[in-house]
Amino acid sequence: MVDESVRDILHKYERKLGENIDFEATDVKDSRVFSREYDIFRNEALDRADSFYENAARLFGNILTIKLKPEDEKKINDAIEISHLHIKPSDAVGFALFSGAFLIAFAILLLVISYVIGSPMLMIPLLLMILGAVIIKPLSKFPVYLANKRRLAASNQMVVCILYIIIYMRHTSNLEHAIKFAGEHIGNPLALDLRKIFWDVETDKFSTIKESIDNYLEGWRDYNLEFVESFHLIEGSLYEGSEEKRIDLLEKALQIILEGTHERMLHFAHDLKSPMTILYMLGIVLPILGLVLFPLVGSFLQGIVKWWHLAILYNLILPIAVFIFGYNMLIKRPTGYSENIIVKTDEKYGQGAKFLAAVVFFVFFVIGILPVVLHFTNPELDQASFGSGALSMKYFDYKCNNNRCLGPYGSFALILSLFIPVGIAIALGVYYKLKTKELIIIREKTKNLEKEFVGSLFQLGNRVGGGIPVEIAFSKVADDLRDSPTGEFFRLISVNLTKFGMGLKEAIFNKDRGAILFFPSGLVETSMKVLLESARRGPIVISKSMMSISEYVNRIHAVNERLKDLLADVTSSMKSQVTFMTPMIAGIVVGVASMVVSIINKLTEQLKTGSIGTGDVGGVAGLLDLFKPEYLIPGYHFQLVVGFYVIQIIIILSYLGSTIENGVDDLAFKNGLSKNLLFGAILYFAISLIGILVFNVLAGGINLVSGG
Repeated sequence: MVDESVRDILHKYERKLGENIDFEATDVKDSRVFSREYDIFRNEALDRADSFYENAARLFGNILTIKLKPEDEKKINDAIEISHLHIKPSDAVGFALFSGAFLIAFAILLLVISYVIGSPMLMIPLLLMILGAVIIKPLSKFPVYLANKRRLAASNQMVVCILYIIIYMRHTSNLEHAIKFAGEHIGNPLALDLRKIFWDVETDKFSTIKESIDNYLEGWRDYNLEFVESFHLIEGSLYEGSEEKRIDLLEKALQIILEGTHERMLHFAHDLKSPMTILYMLGIVLPILGLVLFPLVGSFLQGIVKWWHLAILYNLILPIAVFIFGYNMLIKRPTGYSENIIVKTDEKYGQGAKFLAAVVFFVFFVIGILPVVLHFTNPELDQASFGSGALSMKYFDYKCNNNRCLGPYGSFALILSLFIPVGIAIALGVYYKLKTKELIIIREKTKNLEKEFVGSLFQLGNRVGGGIPVEIAFSKVADDLRDSPTGEFFRLISVNLTKFGMGLKEAIFNKDRGAILFFPSGLVETSMKVLLESARRGPIVISKSMMSISEYVNRIHAVNERLKDLLADVTSSMKSQVTFMTPMIAGIVVGVASMVVSIINKLTEQLKTGSIGTGDVGGVAGLLDLFKPEYLIPGYHFQLVVGFYVIQIIIILSYLGSTIENGVDDLAFKNGLSKNLLFGAILYFAISLIGILVFNVLAGGINLVSGG
């Protein structure tokens, strides 16, 4: 524990130091205030699912005390530290064991009840037992999953973090304040990590900031060595007596993380091609093509295989397997570069999105559920049909026997079933489109501003370095860049300085008229705070600071463009799978499957009406004994399974593609998902509809006649 008298002495000299150095100029918070924000930020950073897991794990961890192997305990404990969870490794394992045991117990209870009521149920209890046994191990390592997720998000912010620390330390050689400066200008999760560095010192886990930093960096050594090396170079710059060597070390730190990022991303892009091919073929293309056989499989196995077996395989097991396989590729993604444009999701954006999405879904769902509703309310329609000859099409075509009806098998019911999955996709697409449309526009405007702002910083630094006062330099640059976002920003500062008599800080950051209010950008705000601090040290320092920021950001953008080029092949291939290949293949499969069902139904009707010649009856009857129509999986249910699978694959591939290209970026993912869902759903609907109509016309033309 640090003695109180020592604290008083430190605070006394800190106040004396403050008389000579105005830390307020850059709005760097007191260490205690900054660290105490950690607990608030932690609660905000953990989403509801994580918080529920944390509370549940603590609850069941107290009931079940599990002794772990030392290596397993260390691995889970490290993951808990990275995830900022307040649980013990034994809590995670206890929760997993309880969850698995609960599912197994529920399955046994369900099995017993089904036997008691005289309707034995074996498949569902068996699946629940298997699921209960299987989930124990992955659920016990759920903190490891959360840690990997946070690493993936944090690694995308590391280049920007190093940039902000270097920008601050270029003019003020104080690592503690530089870390606080970076923590205030980057988003979670890395901002939370930086706050925890100070929190660990405040709570006396470590006695110095250096010990806390070294402990934090050790957790990244196996995952991002260039970040650790860059940070150590920054630390080393504190001990350099020469200003020139100190600046060289800071620039070397930025160079190391940029070069390391480029090299690791190059290997990642090359290593990604083979797994992506496997994912497409084994996880998407082959399963969809295999669906063609399933309408016949149910009949061939005398009805043992039901449509809900198909749903369990395609809507539960396969999507989980595809996601896990894809996610294991994502966690190998190295450090990326985020533009650091943090756009807060506000309720004012996309107002009415939920209501409109709900209305869209309701309308589509009502249309899709009509075959089931009308079967109970108007049974006469079951065997009704419209059209004639090859164009004849039954409405619902339920197969009823002994007061038990199966179906609907009708082509018209199959067409109506398309509205349910398509309705879900369009509703989700509309919702995310409305929620992200304005935010994306703001982000794009801010990106354009920052791209232009980097060049204007160089101009500003050049003019100040030429002896022009800062106040006049703003006006000059604003004139040069008139009719541009950056020119407008500098013009507002100039107006505040000249017409309203504000000081430089007020002209930029005033709560009512500050220029920064109209241009919400992390880079712009950071640059202006550095300018304020540099202004106290003379025009030469301002000039060097502005020109160095311009140079640093240009170097980062150059590396970022090379990274996008490296990943272009993978991301373009994934986009084509999401928007074109998967919906198209699935639509064709639905059409072919409907033709198979229609052919067997057609042959059955011809056999019953005696329109098949006597010479053909034996062969056809034998065929129909093998493929009884009532054992076929109804096209209505079959299409629902396929449609939901297409939606799930679009969501999974959209997430994988967005994360590979942009890192963890929720806004970019949701905006891309809205486009993919809308386009993919419409394409799937169109191809399925055309396929059903065309193949049913072909099936309707089948007519076995007598051979004489």
